[in-house]
Amino acid sequence: MTIRDIQRFSEIRYQARAYLCYLFTRNIHNNMPSPKLDNILVQLDKIAHEVDNFEALYVLDTKGDQIIDNISKNPKFILGKGSNRSNKAYYYRTVKEKRCVLTDPYPSSLTNNLSVTAGFPLYDDKGELCYVICIDISLEDILKISNTSRLDNCFGYFSKIIYTLFAVALFLVSSVVFFNGIENFLSSGFNLAAINIEEMFKATILLTLSLAIFDLVKTIFEEEVLGRSKRVKNGGVHKTMVRFLGSIVIALAIESLMLVFKFAAKEETANIIYAVYLLGGVTLLLIGLSVYLYLVNIKKKKQ
Repeated sequence: MTIRDIQRFSEIRYQARAYLCYLFTRNIHNNMPSPKLDNILVQLDKIAHEVDNFEALYVLDTKGDQIIDNISKNPKFILGKGSNRSNKAYYYRTVKEKRCVLTDPYPSSLTNNLSVTAGFPLYDDKGELCYVICIDISLEDILKISNTSRLDNCFGYFSKIIYTLFAVALFLVSSVVFFNGIENFLSSGFNLAAINIEEMFKATILLTLSLAIFDLVKTIFEEEVLGRSKRVKNGGVHKTMVRFLGSIVIALAIESLMLVFKFAAKEETANIIYAVYLLGGVTLLLIGLSVYLYLVNIKKKKQ
């Protein structure tokens, strides 16, 4: 499970809850005179045959005590009778809200994986609470039930493969640029009296570009492959964009400065105008980056 799965659950939570509530209301008759446990077990058996993947089905009394062993397709999960669940969110929220509820993902005591539980209150004809019916489903399975088709899932895996390939390719480019920058740095020599300023500038530009490309690779791999999205809390995409553009601006500024030294050393003053043009381009990039940051801040304030 990844952060992306939890985010996907938050997006489809209402659809998942609607599906599970419909499942309960279609199979379990509410507001009946003196609901009997035997009849409820028959109705739960119908649900167990209708839902392909679930961890456990069970019944709680009005005090939150589990009055039957779990109904499960896994023999190892058929247990739990006598356990008190009154401190569980799916119990007290169901009792308090008097309706079907769906919990947030939590570590399951049965599988140790993230799961969700739907609670359904069962009332008699006088409106008195008799039982709370619960179903545990893993987060992975609830996403499959409520979310995408097989084609969508295949496309998701295909997208991850493509992003991985692009990340690897960009990492190779970053590595080549990095080693080229190191080579230029070493070729400049360590003799301060005879240091090659042009080679030092080239090495700085190459290393800066390598860092910018690597930062882009890191963001692509974390967000698109591993699903560790930072968009909600930290604005990871915006920060990556700023760092990438900032690295480009620095590299171009260094390049323009190098041209000034180069043309001045060769007394080619007429060609300095090209360095001025490059500085003008750097200035436009800085203005564009400033506008971008300003618009991002406005959007954040509106949200």
